[in-house]
Amino acid sequence: MVDSLENNPPHQVVIIGGGFGGLYAAKALAKAKVDVTLIDKRNFHLFQPLLYQVATGTLSPADISSPLRSVLSKSKNTKVLLGEVNDIDPQAQQVLLGEQAIPYDTLIVATGAKHSYFGKDNWEDFAPGLKTVEDAIEMRRRIFSAFEAAEKETDPEKRRAWLTFVIVGGGPTGVELAGAIAELAYQTLKEDFRNIDTSEARVLLLEGLDRILPPFAPELSQQAEVSLQQLGVSVQTKTLVTNIENDIVTLKQGDEVKEIAAKTVLWAAGVKASPMGQVLAERTGAECDRAGRVVVEPDLSIKGYPNIHVVGDLANFSHQNGKPLPGVAPVAMQEGEYVAKLIKEKIKGNTLPAFNYSDRGSLAMIGQNLAVVDLGFIKLKGFFAWLFWLLIHIYFLIEFDNKLVVMIQWVWNYITRKRGARLITGQEALVKVGNEAPSTYYKATPPRQAVNV
Repeated sequence: MVDSLENNPPHQVVIIGGGFGGLYAAKALAKAKVDVTLIDKRNFHLFQPLLYQVATGTLSPADISSPLRSVLSKSKNTKVLLGEVNDIDPQAQQVLLGEQAIPYDTLIVATGAKHSYFGKDNWEDFAPGLKTVEDAIEMRRRIFSAFEAAEKETDPEKRRAWLTFVIVGGGPTGVELAGAIAELAYQTLKEDFRNIDTSEARVLLLEGLDRILPPFAPELSQQAEVSLQQLGVSVQTKTLVTNIENDIVTLKQGDEVKEIAAKTVLWAAGVKASPMGQVLAERTGAECDRAGRVVVEPDLSIKGYPNIHVVGDLANFSHQNGKPLPGVAPVAMQEGEYVAKLIKEKIKGNTLPAFNYSDRGSLAMIGQNLAVVDLGFIKLKGFFAWLFWLLIHIYFLIEFDNKLVVMIQWVWNYITRKRGARLITGQEALVKVGNEAPSTYYKATPPRQAVNV
């Protein structure tokens, strides 16, 4: 690349992925002297931190989604293409969208990550993860179908299995799911059924380490565990899942092996990079870590390819403290904005210092009036942490109408303690009871091997 590009034709920036990293990069380039092409296989940006509220019936998918064309409509230098990039040619500086080749001067890859089953991918049929709208709708279907099936079940043991919910993974997603399901069972739904007492439901949160919320300060992890227990969640740490098969979750706690009958198992235990990481490795020789993330340079570029940048969950940026930055939205936002600024400075013939992530804290919702917030300089818990959590998530929602709708919905839910999006939809919407479980729940039998969750 030349030192100054001001007198050349518009610099062509191609962004793959409309998540936090890609969208924030595109927005930051809105007034730059560049042409931006944003490519995504979805036509909307998804606010993933609130997906669990779709999965538990508090919000609808549209409440946390924003059409990319609408978000970028005032960015006249930006066009949006709907499609999936299947290859990259770094020598010709092109990305391949089907048979269409799209040229770039600078490429930003922000394709994110998906859930990981630690080599046990066939567990996905039994325990869905939570990364997409479809994941949330499927999870919502399973949760509410379980109560409906229990209402019709006459066998006490089978009914108990329908009313047992197992969440694997004690990070923020797992904690938030466990708290929301407990509130459903013990508060929201308690007057809605006639044959079952929903307060008899069991909600189990399993974590392989010695405490939940490992990124948080130990005292906040302890507070979160106490709050979950008060809601009725059974928190089990130092617990490994060794098998998930046909209504049975097999656990290992020290030398003890247990089996739990549960019709609903939800996965929140790990993530792995999108397949685009492997494409970059094959085409550029980039190094990838065990999770498939691309190891990047201090400016978030690939070694030997200063015009290809990787941001968000796909990037392994270990230059700040010797370990990769966490896969959270603020990291992706800051990385996207940094690369956009870097491009604008390059056009002027300038350089930028290395990327430096500013950690503004961690948040996790536990239940109504219950949350934990770690801002570094101050730690909050309880009602004020919950209020802070609400305000931060409202603030970072992309469009004004989303902010307004979500705020109204939360206020209404707070007053009525009801959830208005408790819809059972999907191919398996009609629940079969007894031995005729929904076919998507249980398939092949995975081999028994301990997996650290």
